[in-house]
Amino acid sequence: MARRYDSHTTTFSPEGRLFQVEYAMEAISHAGAAVGVRTDEGVVLAAEKKILSKLLETSVASEKMHKLDDHVGVAVAGINSDANILINSARLSAQRYLMTYQEPVPMEQLVQTLCDQKQGYTQYGGLRPFGVSFLFGGWDKNCGFQLYQSDPSGNYAGWMAAAIGANATAAQAILKTEYKEGMSLTDARRLATKVLKQTMDSTKLEAEKVEMAEVSWKSDAKQAVAYRVLKETELAELCDQANKEAEAKAAAGKK
Repeated sequence: MARRYDSHTTTFSPEGRLFQVEYAMEAISHAGAAVGVRTDEGVVLAAEKKILSKLLETSVASEKMHKLDDHVGVAVAGINSDANILINSARLSAQRYLMTYQEPVPMEQLVQTLCDQKQGYTQYGGLRPFGVSFLFGGWDKNCGFQLYQSDPSGNYAGWMAAAIGANATAAQAILKTEYKEGMSLTDARRLATKVLKQTMDSTKLEAEKVEMAEVSWKSDAKQAVAYRVLKETELAELCDQANKEAEAKAAAGKK
């Protein structure tokens, strides 16, 4: 039955489903995992960086983490080429708002603008949905630090902690158990690393397979926020700690 209705994004099946949108979501479930954790001190975004071959020259620029504006970052799960189109569009929207109103664009307004574009690709013939999901982390003067998740259908929602990509269900279960309101930014980094450790296929978490960024206060004065990508030395320390915790837990389980 599905084959009669899955060739067009604009055709509903008798059950009220849009199969092309569901297929796009299925493609994302096979992509590298991404995790976001919101705290009162900032938002942490982390993602699995898949290395397809040792011969492949790794890019200096981040593949999974992108800066949309000084106060907004985004983590990607899905097709990177699709993500690049939407990220460039979001950056233009942010700069147009800044030029017009002389202040940073509100977080939810930027997310909604991007999701409207994604939704349009599910409603018009000759187009296919974008095969990418985003985790947006940022701050604005109205609502403080915020974390949003969007999918190919154009839907979005605010979260305290969220996961997308491969093993997202298992990651979400860990976040539901481990997340605590009022946790520090350091605890959020550790939690995001722990979730990636549990959801990735490799037995040992390595810094070269992880990307992490955060949007947080520049200083204790709390007058301005900044987007920052964590250095490899910081990632190595977090990965070592996650590996030791996993080994200790496994040893305790054997006793």
